[in-house]
Amino acid sequence: MLAAAPDFTKARIIVIGDVMLDRYWSGQAARISPEAPVPVVRVKAIEDRVGGAGNVALNIAKLGGKVTLLGVVGDDAEGEILRRLLEAEGVNCDFVVEREIRSICKLRVMAQHQQLIRIDFEETSLQFDSSALLARLVEHLSKNNTVVFSDYGKGTLADVATYIIKAKQAGIKVLVDPKGVDYQRYTQADLITPNLSELQAVVGVSEHEDDLIERGRALLKRYQIPTLLLTRGEAGMTLIQDDQVHSLPAQAKDVFDVTGAGDTVIAVMALGVALDMALYDAMYLANLAGGIVVGKLGTSTVSMQELTRAMHGDRDSRYGIVSEDELAQILAGAKAHDERIIMTNGCFDLLHAGHVTYLQQAKALGDRLVVAVNSDASVRRLKGESRPINGLQERMTVLAALAYVDWVVSFEEETPERLYCRLLPDVIVKGGDYSSEQVAGGECVIRAGGEVKILQFVDGQSTTAMIKKARGQE
Repeated sequence: MLAAAPDFTKARIIVIGDVMLDRYWSGQAARISPEAPVPVVRVKAIEDRVGGAGNVALNIAKLGGKVTLLGVVGDDAEGEILRRLLEAEGVNCDFVVEREIRSICKLRVMAQHQQLIRIDFEETSLQFDSSALLARLVEHLSKNNTVVFSDYGKGTLADVATYIIKAKQAGIKVLVDPKGVDYQRYTQADLITPNLSELQAVVGVSEHEDDLIERGRALLKRYQIPTLLLTRGEAGMTLIQDDQVHSLPAQAKDVFDVTGAGDTVIAVMALGVALDMALYDAMYLANLAGGIVVGKLGTSTVSMQELTRAMHGDRDSRYGIVSEDELAQILAGAKAHDERIIMTNGCFDLLHAGHVTYLQQAKALGDRLVVAVNSDASVRRLKGESRPINGLQERMTVLAALAYVDWVVSFEEETPERLYCRLLPDVIVKGGDYSSEQVAGGECVIRAGGEVKILQFVDGQSTTAMIKKARGQE
């Protein structure tokens, strides 16, 4: 079992496949139309989300992986919206743009969180310059070690066999989320992720588990594919290989919407493969991620904070590592209950006794303690290229394990001023020889009625001293 979430920032992945826009019109349905026996929806909100292969790429980016998305879009507003949404989250988009086609868009009309109808805007058979897509794939292969083929049967991967050959020739690991019954197209892929109905459409319905496993193995042997990850809804998932089988039960407590769950599963598997993780460990994380995403409405992603909490068996608890947006909501609730919020910040690269004493003293000043942690990039800017010793996820995990730390959040800037000014804790705590005016964010907090407290560090305790001692420099 994994003790901590991996550092996915080292993963370099290409996603190629059917890119589509998921559009939601949401409102209230309080009456039936006089024109036909259908509900009338008063639309209150319109939201665009990324679907298909784009959702796979978005899941990878949300978990910290570096991802390039290849696909086909029209020269239209929907194509531009897709690019904008993806690039805002750090996805590198390299699309083939075709003037003669329209970008795929799936419109869902929602009322009281229920889907009433889905309307698809798409070409019945996508016609585009496949050589241009192949050229883009070849261009990016040398900079990545894993490629995901996300096949929704819309035509982008009509020539997927050629693409797989190119990837394998470049020594790239290949994962496929398949579609249809012609699996010969996926020959020599390293891993495929059909769901149960998709697999049964190819190998037939099995009455017994052993028969299903053997049919899956026969499929793998026929098409020279080492691994099959079978997703089974409420029955969990099963990893099938020639010499072993592993199964995990489903993790979802409440299922609101399975839209895009398969995208999340293959995204996490790809991250694991890119880091050379054991496939069982990657499946464990993918199973947790799938359980999280089906508890959300609509096409959704999973954050590293959510995945970390799920790993510790407490997905519903909002303590521990949280995102900035989650923390803002949590603190609003805590303040409504008159809880006194204390915040402090730092790199916390190598946690030592001085840190522990300091954090204990900080928690004693109020009801809840929030620790803001510098990202790896901001630590490098402050401390030099040799730091941090421990990555962000490891540093946050250790801090979150301390009994007197309620929440841990990260920030990208060199100082937490923006974060403090947004969250406005009751007290900012800083260690060392500072005045209140010198503390980043202190002015905002004081203006809002809060205060700044300066605590003294424990003498003789510092991360720099620990590093020097470990290197024999003392």
